[in-house]
This record gives sequence, C-alpha cells and structure tokens, in this order.
Amino acid sequence: MTVKGRVLVAAAAALAVSLSGCSLLTGDSEQAATPLPSTERTPPPGAEGLAKFYGQTLDWKSCAGGECAGLSVPMDYAKPDGEAITIQLLRVRASKKSQRLGSLVVNPGGPGASGIDYARAADFIVGKPVRQRFDVVGFDPRGVQRSSPVDCLSDEEMDGFLAQDPTPDDATEVAKYLGSMKVLGEGCLQRTGPLLGHISTIDTAKDMDILRSALGDAKLNYLGKSYGTQLGAVYAGLFPKLVGRFVLDGVLPPDLSAEEGAVGQAEGFERAAHAWAKDCVASGDCPIGDSESQVMSGLGDLLKRLDVTPVPMRDGRESELTEGWATLGVAQAMYDQGSWGALTDAIREVVTKDTGTQLMQIADQYARRDPSGRYTDNLLEAFYAISCLDTPGRPDAKFYEDIVAKASVKAPVFGPALAWGAATCSSWPVKEGPGPRKISAEGSGPIVVIGTTRDPATPYEWAVRERDQLANARLLTFDGDGHTAYTRSNKCIDNAVNDYYTSGKVPADNTKC
Repeated sequence: MTVKGRVLVAAAAALAVSLSGCSLLTGDSEQAATPLPSTERTPPPGAEGLAKFYGQTLDWKSCAGGECAGLSVPMDYAKPDGEAITIQLLRVRASKKSQRLGSLVVNPGGPGASGIDYARAADFIVGKPVRQRFDVVGFDPRGVQRSSPVDCLSDEEMDGFLAQDPTPDDATEVAKYLGSMKVLGEGCLQRTGPLLGHISTIDTAKDMDILRSALGDAKLNYLGKSYGTQLGAVYAGLFPKLVGRFVLDGVLPPDLSAEEGAVGQAEGFERAAHAWAKDCVASGDCPIGDSESQVMSGLGDLLKRLDVTPVPMRDGRESELTEGWATLGVAQAMYDQGSWGALTDAIREVVTKDTGTQLMQIADQYARRDPSGRYTDNLLEAFYAISCLDTPGRPDAKFYEDIVAKASVKAPVFGPALAWGAATCSSWPVKEGPGPRKISAEGSGPIVVIGTTRDPATPYEWAVRERDQLANARLLTFDGDGHTAYTRSNKCIDNAVNDYYTSGKVPADNTKC
C-alpha cells in the first residue's frame, strides 16, 4: 500500500466473510503448546546479557478492549545496560479459559500499524475456535504509536509531502523530489533522536522474544499479516527453535531488494486494478471506459491530467486533489474489493463534476487522516523510518530512474509512482541495518504461509517465494481478490488456519481454496 516508500503493506482488521470452502486438509498434527514456568524465563543462547528483561513479570491492568501492560526492552540491544524503552501491550483473554492453549501474538503489518488496535478487534481477526482457546496479544512495535513513536513532520508538512508529484518527469522535478526525501529523513532524526537508529525489524523481532518469555510461553504462537509476515520470518530466523504455531498471511519476503519490492508491488496493484476495471465495466456505468483496457487507459490518463491540473475539493486543509493524493486514493481502494464501488463513484465525481472530494476521502483512509486534516497516528512516519533501516537506499537518481523504467513496462499505471517511492530512503540520516536477506529458519516448527492470487500489495508470487525459502513451511492459496486471506476470504482458508492453531493439524502444502 505505498506510493511513498518501499512497500507499505499494513492490513486492517477485517470482518470475516463466509464463502464456500474447498478441499479437505491433510497433514501432521502436533501437541499443544506447553506453558513456560516463570522460573525458566531465561534468555536464549547468545542473549545472556538480557536476563533482567527476560525475567520480568507483566503488570496487566484493565483497559479499553482488554488488559494492558508495558514490556521493558533495551533501546540498543548492543548495550543492554543502557537506556530501556517500554513496548505497550494489549491482551484479550481466551473466551474459554478452561481450554486455553496459550497466547497468540498478532501483528497487522505496516510497518507502523498498531498491534494494540488490531488485538482489540480479536473477535474479527481470528476465527471463533482460536478466539476461544488463545489469549490474543497485540503490541505497538518500537517507534509505533504508543511505544516511543517516531515523529518526522508536522501535519502540514506531511500534507505537502503526500500531495507532491509522485512521478517526476524531468531533472528539475527529480531533484525537487529527492530533496523532499532528505527533508523527511532530517525531520525524523531531529524529532525522534537516537531511537531512529534502533527501530529495525530485527530489533522488534528481539522484542517479540522477550514478550514470549514474559507471557510465559515456551514457544511463540504468531499471526502476522502483510509486513507482519516479514517480522515473523525474521523472528523465525533468529529463534527457530522457539517458533510455535506460525501463520504468515500476505507475504513480504525479507530478501526483497528495493527494485524487487517496487516492481513486484507495482505488478500486484496493476493486476488488482484490472480486476477493478472489469467490475467497473460490469456495473454498466463506468465513467472512464466501456472495456477493461479502456478503463485502465482512462485511469492512467486521469492521473496524468491531475499531475498537470489538480481539481478542487473540500478538505480540512488542502484545496486541491493532486496526482499524489489521487494515487493514494486509488491504491487504498485496491486493498479490498468492497471499496471498488466507492472508487468508481469517486472517479465519476472527478470526471463529471471536476471535483475530488470523494477520492480525497479514500486517500485519507490510507494516510490515517481525519477530515480536519489531523493525522490520527504515526503509521506513515514509522513506515518510512523502519523500512529505511531494513532496506538501504542509494543517493544517485539514476538508480531509481532505472527501477522506474522497469516498473513502467510491467505496470504502466502504478509503476512510475511505486518505483519512485523507493527513493524515500535515498538519503536516510542514520546507519542502516544488514539489509535484505534470505531466511530459512532451519529447525523451526511448521510455518503456514498464505498467498492470495490477486493481492495488490503482496503479490502471490511472494508467498511462493517465502514457502520455498523457509525450511519448514506449507503454502495455502486463496484464489481471490484483496489483501490477505484469513478471516476475509472463505471457510477453506479459515478452517485450515483454525485447525492448525487449535489442534496443531498442519495443512498440506499447496492446499488451494
């Protein structure tokens, strides 16, 4: 879900959709997770200096939607005796406590999305059998919302950043665009301070193991969606013997380069847009064409028109719908086919009334921005900061121009904006981490990987790639639209995942739903 940054793949908590199922599952079964006695909460090999963190007891208190607590972790894992930060948690207790199997830690993606907000929707993000037998635990990762949040720009500055031309056409526009990325990075460093260098996915994965210990679980049971799959894979690579029942849905492989991420996601959004175009034509009143190809051409022409001549709109602070805002709105609608009708209506308003109010309202959903122009969380800022530590950028414009050229061939509508988005990290002001790498997690328990065939943000091919790289993984395929599958696709997927969590029944590899 990005046009500004490497790959934004935050998944919202979605209502479960019950559709017809598919094939029966086969596979191995495992014993239920064994709780870890408090006396055995010790660091894994290589992390002995973290004993005080692994031995902590969580002080749960009642709060909105469940129970809340704070988890103490080192800001810098290389200096465990230095400054500590607090990771905020929320737990929703198993509805059948007598049959409780343990905790299920959840992450909705981003990077930058709130796991606390996600866990509050426990009744909708996991199936009823899982809800009955697991405590659903969400956390705001370091740098996100309630856990020492990253700050980079004022709301007014963020407006300008998102409204800017996402597809620079000449050297002057390219220089201006890259200059805005430098301003973003400098703002993050100035407003966030030393923490900016310690919010990588590796740091958060280490936090998750301290969380596992504090929860009293011998192994980590986990549901990760979108970027949450990358976080889960990194955890599995660091702590393979501590992997419990793991589900990775809507996969972002940890070894993706900036080019692979931009080009692959551009193809994914283009594929989803074609599905929307068919739906638009089938509605009988599509405002930009009478065939799939005409609609796609019309969408591209509309964005180019807005690049030259923005249209007016009613908004709390912005007065024009630019190409930047419009691209965000179109991308947001690709995440769920339930938004396709709203997108069609919004485009009709632009075409027939020369106003962009409805499309801006969809873009606001992407940006977590309310009608007054206030950003309701720091998802975008955290996304940029975490992504740039995980996938370093390069300072030269030609590197990104080459990516744009490749992406534009494979995805004429989405390619340019998504490829230029990779330049967000072109001049990041803090030292990056080790960068993309393959993870096999040799010695882990079975990991269930889910891919959706027309997922816009995390193309299906990435799920296959992840299954092939992990030493012990099974692939579940949902043949459908939208981003991620569990609890938003069909009973085939839901039953497979529910059975895996509650009875340890591992689905057969290449199960198709």
